[in-house]
Amino acid sequence: MNHPDSQPIKLVPSQKAAETAEQEGSLYESRKKVYVRSISGVFANWRWILVWVTQLLFYGLPWLQWNGRQAVLFHLVERKFYIFGWVFWPQDVFFLAILLIISAYALFFFTAIAGRLWCGYACPQTVYTEIFLWIEEKIEGDRNKRMKLDKAPMSGRKFGLKAAKHTAWAVVALWTGFTFVAYFTPLKELLGSFVPFAFGSWEIFWILFYGAFTYFFAGIMREQVCKYMCPYARFQGVMFDPDTLIITYDEERGEPRGSRKKGVDPASVGKGDCIDCSLCVQVCPTGIDIRKGLQYECIGCAACIDACDEVMDKMNYPRGLIRYSTENALKKHWGRKEIVGHVMRPRTLIYGGILALVCMAFVWGLATREPLRVDVIRDRATLSREVAGGLIENVYQLQIMNMTEAPRSFEVSVSGLDGIRIADFGGQVEVPSASMHALTLQVRVPVDTGEPGSSNVIHFDIKAKDDTSVAVHEASTFLLPR
Repeated sequence: MNHPDSQPIKLVPSQKAAETAEQEGSLYESRKKVYVRSISGVFANWRWILVWVTQLLFYGLPWLQWNGRQAVLFHLVERKFYIFGWVFWPQDVFFLAILLIISAYALFFFTAIAGRLWCGYACPQTVYTEIFLWIEEKIEGDRNKRMKLDKAPMSGRKFGLKAAKHTAWAVVALWTGFTFVAYFTPLKELLGSFVPFAFGSWEIFWILFYGAFTYFFAGIMREQVCKYMCPYARFQGVMFDPDTLIITYDEERGEPRGSRKKGVDPASVGKGDCIDCSLCVQVCPTGIDIRKGLQYECIGCAACIDACDEVMDKMNYPRGLIRYSTENALKKHWGRKEIVGHVMRPRTLIYGGILALVCMAFVWGLATREPLRVDVIRDRATLSREVAGGLIENVYQLQIMNMTEAPRSFEVSVSGLDGIRIADFGGQVEVPSASMHALTLQVRVPVDTGEPGSSNVIHFDIKAKDDTSVAVHEASTFLLPR
């Protein structure tokens, strides 16, 4: 019980704490929508070339046919990956491991040389954002028109434009999801289910799931994915060094900034080459100001270089105020020859050497990959048994994998013990193309052959009739009773 003279305690934050909170601000920055201005130029052309190349591959590969089947198909039901003339089985996971190593070292190598080339030109987030921005510009207009449209109150025109844009985005996103699923379910099956909309539950889930991700990431979230969700933006700093090519602003040449008339010598007005037009900020897909130095939000797309070069041309100033360069090159005023010499440094040579070796190992592995594989499993349920004629029998399961695109006939024989033979077998087996055939064999030997126990080594020989070089010599053991 409270004392009658007591007063309720009021918790009042100290003035110092309040000032500190005001200085630090909110822990979460509210998003400011980035209105990206379209730009043309050398690097913009390269970005669009990569957009066309990557999307022609992605959307086009499922339609290609190879030997009467889909050229690229990761058939999960059959547990086989078809890539043109190659057929990969679960046992080929080794190649997937090498491919992942190649991807990792390629990332290290190209990042050490020229920063975020992958992010700026070939990353799916960048590619689809470019596509969705192009759709938005075609429907709503250029940057200024889009800004005015968003500020305007809702009207029939605004609603129609927004609805058209989001509908176009949704169509692209759903077609992207459909194409993604076509890599795992044969396209013919998907097309057959398209008209009656009779997709399986998993096909529907992945079409909608992948389509929704494309729609929200490329259309709604955009730069937020690169700034806050992509881990590469966070650890790229440890992969850079002072000799890494990055997009840089030449502060020594550009400062102090200021507007002036066309053709005016900057020195005559006490200014640098930068006219403070802010076009480099307007064309940036993440909305940063490259003049503030290297920032983790920069994806290396070089749109600011195209914009600045265009302004320099109009002002009759030399290009390169914003350019690809290195930290050391800016400090020491290196030319192109010195920059190239330092880009190819021990670090990049080591990365490049390892990458080349792993790539050669990958190519060699594919070139020497055996077209025939056989697994021999002795039936442990029956172990060994005596059959008519004084013979001892062991039963074996042979899993014969024909990894080629043509059906083949194989001759099967066994050796290793005196008098060994295969009972009730014609010596030949037919295996369809790119398939596995299970073969049960009853192997028999005379009772007085070999040593008691499982120390008797035998060999199965499987050879293709049309090509004797395609052969497997697989060892196993024969169990004799004690």
